[in-house]
Amino acid sequence: MTLETTAYDVAEHLRTPEEMAHYLDACMAEAGGDAAFIAKALGDIARAQGMARIARATGLSRESLYKALSGERVPSFDTILKVTQALGLRLHAVPS
Repeated sequence: MTLETTAYDVAEHLRTPEEMAHYLDACMAEAGGDAAFIAKALGDIARAQGMARIARATGLSRESLYKALSGERVPSFDTILKVTQALGLRLHAVPS
């Protein structure tokens, strides 16, 4: 018997706005100041909602969004704000 595995894609499991918000909150808590990690989490949520739709809503190209939210670079804060708004999410500050 051969065991087959497939890659886990969190985007396939982010179905509701609440799940997406909890996922982003958890990633922000675990990021330890790694902005690229948070950008990757936003990319996961954007893929769950449809990257083409998010691209249209932000006015950015789909290709530039994939690059910005890949986790390999740190996107501008302007891009983060556009993406969170398009995702229907709000960044929230609380005292640490």
